[in-house]
Amino acid sequence: MTARDDEDLERARAHWKHRGAHRPKWAEKPGPGQESVWDYPRPPRLEHDGRLVRVVHADEVIAESRRAIRVLETASPPTFYLPREDVHMALLRPGRGSSHCEWKGEATYWSIELGGGPIENVGWSYEHPYPELEPIRGHLSFYPSKVACYVDGERVRSQPGGFYGGWITSELVGPFKGEPGTGGW
Repeated sequence: MTARDDEDLERARAHWKHRGAHRPKWAEKPGPGQESVWDYPRPPRLEHDGRLVRVVHADEVIAESRRAIRVLETASPPTFYLPREDVHMALLRPGRGSSHCEWKGEATYWSIELGGGPIENVGWSYEHPYPELEPIRGHLSFYPSKVACYVDGERVRSQPGGFYGGWITSELVGPFKGEPGTGGW
């Protein structure tokens, strides 16, 4: 990266108001066994998760793993990244477009063709993440709004809005980034 790229990256990272240092007064309080997404840090923290994570579409298992990495970032439900070895890559093909995350890098999208036709951009990966998130290199995550995602048998709900791919489970409290007006959260 050039010095200009470094400056642009630092500017993008600096604009976030909330960084997990303190929970806003309007955030929900977690109950026993729950986590507040407002306690997650920014930059994101990675956690290995041994629970059974499954991704299914049209009765076909796309991925199944007990080796997921959860990415925890302020205001967002975690995203679960699965090792490529636990994803049935033969069911996927490169998707359209790309996006950039100031914490992770350039995202590559993945699509499937099952159960009546293609579904574009059901998941994504970071093939060359920033050094801080190197452990997710080549792992894939999936949008629970496009395919059925499960954590230890619990069906995941999708993060609000159409862009973010967080996985909402009963262990989480918000509110969650994604709705209109939450872009700076």
